[in-house]
Amino acid sequence: MTVTSRCAGMTSTRTSTTAVALTATLAIAAASWVVAIRQMSGMDMGAATELGSFAFFIALWVPMMAAMMLPGAVQAVSRFVRADGRALAAPLFAASYLAVWTLFGLAVYALYRPHGSAAAGALTIAAGVYELTPLKRDCRRRCRKSVPSGFHLGFYCVGSSIGLMVMLVALGVMSIAWMSVIAGLVVAQKLLPPRASIDMLVALAIVGLGALIVIAPSSVPGLVLPM
Repeated sequence: MTVTSRCAGMTSTRTSTTAVALTATLAIAAASWVVAIRQMSGMDMGAATELGSFAFFIALWVPMMAAMMLPGAVQAVSRFVRADGRALAAPLFAASYLAVWTLFGLAVYALYRPHGSAAAGALTIAAGVYELTPLKRDCRRRCRKSVPSGFHLGFYCVGSSIGLMVMLVALGVMSIAWMSVIAGLVVAQKLLPPRASIDMLVALAIVGLGALIVIAPSSVPGLVLPM
């Protein structure tokens, strides 16, 4: 076998391994959506949502993060698997990536309290402002580059998406609708190149939503329950 044929064979093997890894990653994300939606059914109480026991929350949080975050990590998974070349590279990378988001969930559980519309509005405004900070831009840029491990990607992506996740927690941490909206924004920001004009519009829209929550909370569906 010539050097050229061996190189071609290795390239073909890595391409196949990458394709399998990406398919598996997206399949896990899809299955996690099903699990999360089933577990969240009937739990949404808007800003007054209770988290339940620690075991229940973690059992829900992990599939939530897999559903929301793994689709946006496919580019990083692809690069890592191509560089590593091993079939086990993808699950190890994804597991360490989700471990960082699980740590974030521990912080959410420790700090979260059911709250009113004023707090929800203030946190949403803060999330919108964060979208325009240099820290957000830097973390988003690093989140899109090659990284040595899932842990590194996780920390950068937490820095990139923490504002959006705070917004989810503020508006309804068990809300399937808000989870879908935030997941869409997270995936778009991970996979699409940043555009200042679009980023500004998104940030202003989030700030505007926060102001609306403070001024007229009843106009935001699902935020507060009718008395």
